[in-house]
Amino acid sequence: MLKAVLFDMDGVIIDSEPQHARAAILALQKYNVDISIDYAYQFIGTTTYHMCQRMVEDFSMNITPEELLHANEECKDYLTKTEGYEPIPYIVDLMKDLHKHGIKMIIASSSSGPSIKEVMQFLQIEEIFDGYISGTTVAHPKPAPDVFLAAAKQLGVEPSECIVIEDSYNGVTAATAAGITSIGFLNPNSGNQDLSQAAILVEGFDEVDYQFINMVYQHAHMQPATIVTTEHLILRELAPEDISVLCDICNKTEVRKYLEDYSGDIMVEKEKLEAYIKNIYHFYGIGLWGIFTKENNRLIGRCGIEYKLLNQEEVYELGYLLDPDYQGRGYATESTTAVIDYCFQKLDLPRIIAIIEKDNISSQRLATRIKMQQIREIIHNHRACYLYEIIKK
Repeated sequence: MLKAVLFDMDGVIIDSEPQHARAAILALQKYNVDISIDYAYQFIGTTTYHMCQRMVEDFSMNITPEELLHANEECKDYLTKTEGYEPIPYIVDLMKDLHKHGIKMIIASSSSGPSIKEVMQFLQIEEIFDGYISGTTVAHPKPAPDVFLAAAKQLGVEPSECIVIEDSYNGVTAATAAGITSIGFLNPNSGNQDLSQAAILVEGFDEVDYQFINMVYQHAHMQPATIVTTEHLILRELAPEDISVLCDICNKTEVRKYLEDYSGDIMVEKEKLEAYIKNIYHFYGIGLWGIFTKENNRLIGRCGIEYKLLNQEEVYELGYLLDPDYQGRGYATESTTAVIDYCFQKLDLPRIIAIIEKDNISSQRLATRIKMQQIREIIHNHRACYLYEIIKK
């Protein structure tokens, strides 16, 4: 279960990496050493002291790392005072949403403690955070796992119960070494970073919220992700242990007559679902999800959306089936409406279709109830059908 999110600071909370790189350039210029911005960017994710040690060695400077560190901090302070802090867009909104859902949060950064505290005060996020850990206080900086392990310990959670948000190779490497799932932020101002060890990459935080992060966590830990909840139902990804109940539903005559690709063999269906989980759920983030009752967590059907090609046209098709024993209670309307709302609001899909056989009168009535429009007659899988659609307003 996800209990905590560990945030890197520079490049994730504030867009400070270009400023830090320029501070390093200015500090070295005081000692008649010129470097490129790319040289400075290689130290993203590690401590400033480690960077100064390397620079003194690389350029055979006749000073101590401490002297260069002092010069670097002076230049950094000057740039901060003249330019201020630039928060990453939507990052504070994400923090507030995580806090609302009871997720613990901590900053685990290579920056100094006073710098971290100053940023927290500037962004007014101290009250929703559970503290911070500076990489200067642990034995080994990133890419070693020390700072993240210390952060998890301070929060009183296991590393396996955390997610890290990072923008650097050193950061995601440290998270991997700590046994923590990471989300890689592709910050263009953080240089060319190899974030391939992250579970997923994001280009911004405008569409990242608690639900998104929890889904990343669940996928990384091979847990079925909850998609949406309604008044009476929970829609979540199916798991291999759901197969026997799903097959019982599919074997009912009223359901099976409309299934396109169902073998009736539990072992075959289990193998298909395991591949579906990996290749559809985890890769595309969509699919046909299980419908479970809130009352007793019973699987009563499935409903969702699938990407398909229809006469060479890319479409997103609504699909559902419901246990006949639970029909007539409004569950079909409740689940399909929730899926359409989720796809329009969360996935920003412009159009959803449904292909319904001509003799499937109950599904045609459902399509009408959920505001889908009948477009035309088509032949699909050698069967006479109607094509319905609903357009995002």
